[in-house]
Amino acid sequence: MSEPISVVMPVYDGVTQLDFTGPHQFLSRTPDLNIRVASLGGQSITADGLTFANLEDLTAIKSCDVLLVPGGSGCIAAIENDLYLEQIVRLGATARYLTSVCSGSLILGAAGLLHGRRAACHWAWQELLPIFGAIVDESRIVRDGNILSGGGVTAGIDFVLALIAELRGKRVAEMVQLGLEYAPQPPFNSGRPDTAPAEILEAVNARTAANRAERRARLDAWAGSRRVSRHA
Repeated sequence: MSEPISVVMPVYDGVTQLDFTGPHQFLSRTPDLNIRVASLGGQSITADGLTFANLEDLTAIKSCDVLLVPGGSGCIAAIENDLYLEQIVRLGATARYLTSVCSGSLILGAAGLLHGRRAACHWAWQELLPIFGAIVDESRIVRDGNILSGGGVTAGIDFVLALIAELRGKRVAEMVQLGLEYAPQPPFNSGRPDTAPAEILEAVNARTAANRAERRARLDAWAGSRRVSRHA
């Protein structure tokens, strides 16, 4: 019998919990997968007011088949953490699939894994991808070779169904979808900038403007200090 496919989710303080708990829920219903949620030193992390404990030590994981990097407001600090980023570089070097949800693609980019490759990201963060030489793709699920990425937060569930189909076939993915009764019918059509009412988009942009400027400045400084090849 072949070994289960190993999936590693490298989490950090400030991760968006649905970025990894959504995919984790679906992957946990998929046969023959070994899902490992890990942090530096196995330390507990906080995510949207929740605490996640009993995590594996990311530095002790030798390799994985699938590297699944979640995003969140803490992703800039994760990029600035040399030890964390070293683990992404190390695991990404031999993983069969490099994957991300939301702004997790920025972490893959900072690790040098997206240069010249298409990737998805949350609409409010995607302008940062070209800092790392990545190509912005506004699709909800983006596939570029062995790189599979999902857009913002809830796209992680659509993305993970595509990943399950890649790993275990469409039939298994559809069985998991049915078992979890994933049949979204949102009451509003405001999930994307191009469909949200103008005043809603304006309000969200106004609320996040200062934060967006800060994270741009931090990533510019980080890239400049490392002489990252820039395309933005």
